[in-house]
Amino acid sequence: MINYETNSKLVKPGNIFIAIKGHTVDGHDYINDAIKNGAIKIIAEKQVECSVPLELVSSTEEYLKETLQKEYSSLFQKLKIIGVTGTNGKTTTCYLTYQLLKKLGVKVAYMGTIGFFYENIEKELSNTTPDMLTTYKLLTEALENGCTTVVMEVSSHAISLERIAGLKYAIGAFTNLTEDHLDYHKTMENYLKTKLDLLKYMEPTGIFLTNCDDPSGIKFQKDNVKVKTLGMNAQDYKINDFMITPAETQISFTYQQKEYHLRTNLTGKFNVYNYITALAICHEYGFDIPSIIEKTAFIFPPKGRCETYKVKEGFAVVDYAHTPDAVEKVIESYRELAKQRIITLVGCGGDRDPIKRPIMGKIASNKSDYVIFTSDNPRTEDPKKIMDDIIKGVEKDNYEIMLDRKEAIKKALDLIKKDDIVLILGKGHEDYQIIGHEKIHLDDSEEIKKYVEEKKKEK
Repeated sequence: MINYETNSKLVKPGNIFIAIKGHTVDGHDYINDAIKNGAIKIIAEKQVECSVPLELVSSTEEYLKETLQKEYSSLFQKLKIIGVTGTNGKTTTCYLTYQLLKKLGVKVAYMGTIGFFYENIEKELSNTTPDMLTTYKLLTEALENGCTTVVMEVSSHAISLERIAGLKYAIGAFTNLTEDHLDYHKTMENYLKTKLDLLKYMEPTGIFLTNCDDPSGIKFQKDNVKVKTLGMNAQDYKINDFMITPAETQISFTYQQKEYHLRTNLTGKFNVYNYITALAICHEYGFDIPSIIEKTAFIFPPKGRCETYKVKEGFAVVDYAHTPDAVEKVIESYRELAKQRIITLVGCGGDRDPIKRPIMGKIASNKSDYVIFTSDNPRTEDPKKIMDDIIKGVEKDNYEIMLDRKEAIKKALDLIKKDDIVLILGKGHEDYQIIGHEKIHLDDSEEIKKYVEEKKKEK
């Protein structure tokens, strides 16, 4: 059990409180609250009056990082940790891997965008890869509850901010690299360099899997790490062919000169890569390929990842795609399946990378028959300003703007005619809309289900 805490509200009797000065909150202001909640010692950067022992250090952040590694990282040698990085596909790949390993009898936990899961426990997380203290706590919880393996998404922020310091990965994987988080990394070169740093966290005997069809994939082939490739041009897990319908995908691939065929309920070309990465991870873990394929029928995409609903005589799909590349891939995948129109509902987040907004507008408009641009977590930014940025990239007159996302979803579903596909993009598993600093409940899937029920009552 980890005895340290950096949030005064979470302090329990017997904890040591570390006062960290963050971007918006200074933990030193909450020392007395931590003591009231039972803190028995304070670690701080400046002298403060308090009724429990106080230890002064030059940097509480560095103190926490060093202490956690020194006292707890050796514990995690008992865990087999699997880390997946990349712009898109981390969540689906990790969740598929988690499900497959579970079906194959492994006591496994998942940590990522959609939460922290093991056995029947499910917890929400605030970040794809949480802060270091939370990550260590979750790994400790997994270990204490009998887990032997953890599958975790590793974001570029987590690598850059050293949230994974002290961890060693038995298996690593790279999905792809496309434009995102440039408000943080500034350039694509910096973004890639950060992703490549995951290789420094590999165990000496670890195996790294890379998508060699992505231009950045070959950069992960380093001499000091055992690397295997996957993709259409791969030497190892070579995708030969696939056939996609709205209900399923058939995949053919070769590994060590042996060809395999399988059927999965996942749809979309990008999910072919996500599945093959998950299969490769499970095979490198130690399971034979036929056993993995046998369990494939029992696994499903995570919430908000290509979630498909029958609406009237067409389909509605909810997906988390919120980068230009992800939006393009989703639209193109469903374009191949569509018998009639593709109607896309999409927006861009406020207080985030504005560079991608016109790119998203152009892609959505050019690739779809009709587009409804709507809000997607405007936060403290003016939604109209976000729309103005998006529209700068639009070259066609096949769109409308509806700032109210709930109303926009209803309008998109109203437009469905026989065999049309509506793509509701950007929010995926999220069940809220951030307006200003407030989280307001809004779940895209929930809105579709309500709409379908109302249509049934009208009949």
